[in-house]
Amino acid sequence: MKILKSLIKKEFLQIIRDPSSIIIAFVLPLVSILIYMYGVNLDSVKVTLGIKNDDANPEIATLVKSFGHSKYVKSIVYDNETDIQNAIARSKIKGAIIIPNDFSTKLSRAQSADLMIITDGSEVNTANYVQSYSTSIANGWLAGSKYKTFAKAPVITPELRIWYNQDLNSHYFILPGSISITMTLIGILLTALVVAREWERGTMEALLSTRVRRIDIVLGKYIPYFVLGMLSMMFNVFLCVVIFRVPFRGNFLILFSVSALFLFTLLGVGLTISSKLKNQFLASQVSLGIGFLPALLLSGLMYPINSMPKVFQILTGILPPRYFITFIESEFMAGTVWEIVFINAVFLSVLGMLLFLAVYKNTDMRLVK
Repeated sequence: MKILKSLIKKEFLQIIRDPSSIIIAFVLPLVSILIYMYGVNLDSVKVTLGIKNDDANPEIATLVKSFGHSKYVKSIVYDNETDIQNAIARSKIKGAIIIPNDFSTKLSRAQSADLMIITDGSEVNTANYVQSYSTSIANGWLAGSKYKTFAKAPVITPELRIWYNQDLNSHYFILPGSISITMTLIGILLTALVVAREWERGTMEALLSTRVRRIDIVLGKYIPYFVLGMLSMMFNVFLCVVIFRVPFRGNFLILFSVSALFLFTLLGVGLTISSKLKNQFLASQVSLGIGFLPALLLSGLMYPINSMPKVFQILTGILPPRYFITFIESEFMAGTVWEIVFINAVFLSVLGMLLFLAVYKNTDMRLVK
C-alpha cells in the first residue's frame, strides 16, 4: 500500500503542476466536418407516438391510420393511459394522442373537437415536433374526411399536455446532458496522456526499476482521475441544481452511483489509448476523434439520434455517453426510472470491467519486449 499511495500522490502532484491542454490542428476539424456532413440531420425528426382512440366511430379509425401513414411518425396503439404514461416515462414513445369518445359527435355538430396531445418536455425540440406533426396530421385528415362539410373552419383544437418540462426550457435538459461531456473530457482526454507522458519523459523506466507491480501502476492512474472526475461531477450537479435551478426529481445516491460507473468506463477508454500508443500527441488525436467529438455530437445531446443515418445510429449504440445522457436526463426530468437505471448500469459495468482488463494487459512492465 505504501507504493500505491506514493504513486497516487505523484499523480495528484502531476495533475496540479502540469495540466494537459492540447490544441488539435488537423484531426479535430476533419472529424468535425465528417460528423456534420454525414452524422447530423436537422431537416426532420421521426418521432414515435402512442395513440389511444376512445371513439368507436369507424370514421375515426381512419384518423388513427393517418398517423401511421406519416413518414415523420411511427405510431403505436394503446388501450389505456397507464401504458402510455409508462411508455413515455421509459422513453419508448415521445408523445401520445388521445381521441375522446365524443370526438366524432362534436365534429358532426360542427363544434370544437378536443384532441389531447401529450408530449415529453424533457426534449424541447422533440416536443415541438410532436405538437406540430400531430396538429398537421389531424387537420390533413379532417380536410379529406366527411366532416369537412360540417365545418366552415378547422374545428380540431389540440389540447396540449407537456410532461416533465412544462416551460419547454432547453436548459433543463442541455445542462444535465452537458455533464457527460465534462466527464468525458476528464475521463478520456486527460487519462489518454498520463501513461504516454511517463514513457516520453523517461519516468516509466524509473518506476519499473522499483518493486512496483502492474496493478499498482494501473490503480495509481485510475484512482486520482476517478477522484477528480467525481469532484467535477459533484460541482456540475451543484451548478445545475443550486445555481441554475434545474429541477431534479431523482435520487442523488443513484445519480452518483451510475456516474461512478460511467467515469470508470471513460478512464478505461483513456488509459487504454495511452498505454497502447505511448505518444502524447497521437494519443490526444485518437482520444478526441473517438471520445470527445462523438460524445458531443453523436450522443443525442445536441441532435436526435433517430434523425441520423442508420450506420451512425448503430455506432451510437457502443458510445457510453449515449447511455449516460439518457440516464441523467431521465433522472433530472422524470425521476428514477428503474428500467433505465438498470440498463445503463449493466452496460457501463460490463464495458468498464472489459476496459480495466485491457488497461491491465497493455501496461508494459519491461522496457524491451
